[in-house]
Amino acid sequence: MSVQTIIQFLEKMTELHASLLNLSKQKTEVLKEGKTDALRALLNKEQRHVQAINQIEQKRIDAVASWAKEKGVDPNITVSSIIEEHATGDEQKALEAVTLKLAELLMELRRQEDLNRQLTTQSLQFVQLSLDMVQPSLKNFNYGNQSGQTQQQRPKRSVFDSKA
Repeated sequence: MSVQTIIQFLEKMTELHASLLNLSKQKTEVLKEGKTDALRALLNKEQRHVQAINQIEQKRIDAVASWAKEKGVDPNITVSSIIEEHATGDEQKALEAVTLKLAELLMELRRQEDLNRQLTTQSLQFVQLSLDMVQPSLKNFNYGNQSGQTQQQRPKRSVFDSKA
């Protein structure tokens, strides 16, 4: 097992994350437009991307463990450690470049998903406000006294004066 196999898995993960970022940008536009059916379709595509990324990540972990076993180092070694301590020359440069590109994509994806989360929260707040306006709660009605208790009983007066 060579470092080149690890690089190939990282490149595949970079491609998948770039595609996921594109979906996330599409999701932002769909959220702005309020198209729920299109959003549902995008979420299904996004879920498939996440599953594919998890599969490639597991293969990358296995490749790193296999490389580490072959080299006689700790099987829990990180890609950063491989770059710093074990890779040399072109392999080191290629591994460093693909790792950096993947990290940048992950940061941009995180920012985009934060924006989508904020848009979703605002949409939900708007829907809740609209529902509250259409269906006001019962405590907003002013029928009766505020404390919920009856008023103190006053002596009843008759309309007619009986002493006359």
